[in-house]
Amino acid sequence: MSCLVLIAALGACAKPQNASDIIDPLEPANRGVHTFNKTLDKAVLRDVSRAYVTVVPEPVVDAISNATHNLEQPSRIMNNLLQGRVENAAHNSFRFLVNTTFGLLGVLDVADAMGLEEIDTDFGETLYVWGVGEGAYLEVPLLGPHTSRRLVGRAVDIVTDPIGEAVSFTRPLAVRAGLYTTEQLKDRAEFSNVVDDVLYNSIDSYSATRIFYLQNRRFMLGSAEGPDYLDPYELSADGDGGAAGAADDLYFDPYEDPYAQ
Repeated sequence: MSCLVLIAALGACAKPQNASDIIDPLEPANRGVHTFNKTLDKAVLRDVSRAYVTVVPEPVVDAISNATHNLEQPSRIMNNLLQGRVENAAHNSFRFLVNTTFGLLGVLDVADAMGLEEIDTDFGETLYVWGVGEGAYLEVPLLGPHTSRRLVGRAVDIVTDPIGEAVSFTRPLAVRAGLYTTEQLKDRAEFSNVVDDVLYNSIDSYSATRIFYLQNRRFMLGSAEGPDYLDPYELSADGDGGAAGAADDLYFDPYEDPYAQ
C-alpha cells in the first residue's frame, strides 16, 4: 500500500508541460528493472511466446484471447461511465451482451463480426479525463513500462476486474493470472519484430522503450502533439519499411536526452 501511495504522490505532483516532456526521476532504478525485464524476455518470454503460438492451434489462441477481453468488458463499461462517455458505455455493454450469449461466454467474437469493435479504456484513462497528471515514468518488474498514473489505474482495474466473481467455481486469482499470461504471450509473439527491434537493435533500449511507450500511451489518450509520433503497433511485421526500418531511427546517442528542450 505504501508503494501505491508513493506512486500516487508522484502522479499528483509531476505533470509534463507538453507531449514531448518526460519525468523520469527514478531513471537509475528504472534502468535496473529494464535490464531485468530484458534479460527475462531474452531468456524465457521471447521463446515461450513463439512456442505458444506455434504449438497451440490458432483457433484456441484466439478463443482464449477473446474470452479474456470479454471478461474485461464490465471494467471498461464502468470506466466509460466514470469518464462521462455514455455512448461508449452503451456500445461496450451491447458488445459484452452479444459475445457472452451468442459468443459462448466470449470464446467467439461475434460482436466484432457485427461491426461492434471493442472500445478499449482503463482507469488510467479515467484519471486522465479527471485531470490527474501523467506523473513519473516507471518500469515495473514483469509488467514493463508505465506512467505512475497508469500504474495506479491498473491497480484499480485489478480490484474492479470481474473475473474473480465471474469464475467463482475455481481459484479466481489463478484463473486471472493464467488468462493474463496467455494474452501477454500472444501479444509478445504478434509484435515480435517490433519488440525485438526496440530491445535488441537499439543502442539504448531503455530510452527507446521509454519513447515508444510514452508516445503510444499519449496518442491513445489523445494528448500526443507534434509530427514525431511513432506507433509501434502500426509498423509492418515484414520488415519492409516497418519494424526493421523504424529501428534505424533508434540508433541515437544514449548519453543524449532525446527530450531535451
